[in-house]
Amino acid sequence: MQADKPELPADDELPEGTPLGDSPEEAVLEASAEDLDESEFDDEDEDGEEGAKKEPEEQELVIEFKDHKLPSAKVMLEAMQWAFEKESQPEGFVERCSEHALMVLKGAKRMNIIKMVDPKEVAAKHYLECWRTVEQLPLLGRTVLDVGSGGGFPGIAIALAEVNTRVVLAEEDEEKCAFIAECIEKLKLPNATAYCGRAEEYLLKERVDVVFMREMSSVRENVRLLRKVRHSLYDLVMMKGASWSREVRAGEREAERLGFRLDTILEHELPGEMGKRAALVYRAPGGQGR
Repeated sequence: MQADKPELPADDELPEGTPLGDSPEEAVLEASAEDLDESEFDDEDEDGEEGAKKEPEEQELVIEFKDHKLPSAKVMLEAMQWAFEKESQPEGFVERCSEHALMVLKGAKRMNIIKMVDPKEVAAKHYLECWRTVEQLPLLGRTVLDVGSGGGFPGIAIALAEVNTRVVLAEEDEEKCAFIAECIEKLKLPNATAYCGRAEEYLLKERVDVVFMREMSSVRENVRLLRKVRHSLYDLVMMKGASWSREVRAGEREAERLGFRLDTILEHELPGEMGKRAALVYRAPGGQGR
């Protein structure tokens, strides 16, 4: 007899770190050479519908950042210290996050890599969120792929927090990828690498332990994006806002069809009434039976 599937809460409330337990094993087909044919990477899925894409960023953001005065190193560090006031993090972590944040805010004056300018918002919504997710996941000695990294989130934060974790930051926009590579060089991160290209193409050639997707698309579209390389990863982590449960419900059928099983939900609340965030941890077909 099969076990019942875990029921999702109706009101989006669920204790932090709640494991959903073992759900029925999905019958997953072995990836064939046809599935991993690079020529099949187009903007349409098997049903002829549009595949998963990042939400377009508004061009007005560039103007906003051009007119905005950059915070001083002192102000940015104070904002980071405020965000991490109740956290226990590695020595020097906050200072290095602050250094990267200033690079990101400066880079935002010429390209769309971040959507906010307030130092406290940047510290909490980018670095603290990434840290809390990383802190609760076993990443030591594992290989991580950050899909559509943009300004380096969560990849840079992971590399700073977990020095024994290998982090690949995939970004297909050449300017943004060059920016990520520059940040890695300036921060002297030997465990991080920038990959200029689509994450799906990287997974055609390499296997990874964990794939991170932050500020990408819906749950349904994210699993569809990885459908042809789903055997090349063990776990998929999607970082989401407070409406995560609706997304999970909407994408449940597609996730199950492709062999992605929701395993754990990590929920937390940001300081300064900046809202709730959650990390959805899916066991991918490549990690079944581990």
